[in-house]
Amino acid sequence: MTAQALALLRAAGAERIEHPGGTLLAHLERVGALLASWGARPALASAGLCHAFYGTDGFPVALLDLGHRAELVEAIGAEAEALVYFYASCDRASSYRGLTDVRGAFVDRFTGTRMHPGPDARRDFAELTAANELDIAAISPDVRMRHGADLLELFTRWRPLLSEQAWAHCRDVLDGAGRRPPGTCNPGDMRRN
Repeated sequence: MTAQALALLRAAGAERIEHPGGTLLAHLERVGALLASWGARPALASAGLCHAFYGTDGFPVALLDLGHRAELVEAIGAEAEALVYFYASCDRASSYRGLTDVRGAFVDRFTGTRMHPGPDARRDFAELTAANELDIAAISPDVRMRHGADLLELFTRWRPLLSEQAWAHCRDVLDGAGRRPPGTCNPGDMRRN
């Protein structure tokens, strides 16, 4: 998590945008730190810090226009920026269900492109998604009550992609949260970043 990335986040107004648990900047810092605590490599932790730069399917506020991707590359490096783009580009309704299947399509919401990312990209995406959603669920009892069961079902399906640390954190935060009947998860309803 570079000083340059934090400066870019502040310049884009992340500390003035409300978000569960305070500000968007506080959330982004927690997600980056959570990934680091799970042993994520530096590029993935940096992507966690910056994951909302281009907005997401669940959080439409973009801090940086896609035409300025080079600025984020300069701040966090090409690998981390590519992870940020990949995360931000996800059309969740089209991509979440098949994430564990190497033949499952991943749809880029910016371009409409359907792709089939490799296992490493799928693991990075799942890990970043877990850190993002678990931070929000941990900080907001309302989110945990309304979406906890859906998140637990989603991450249970994604278990093969998650690190042991992410899975343990998932169970710690979500076990017992808003129980719903099996098979009723609707990942498209989870509209956060």
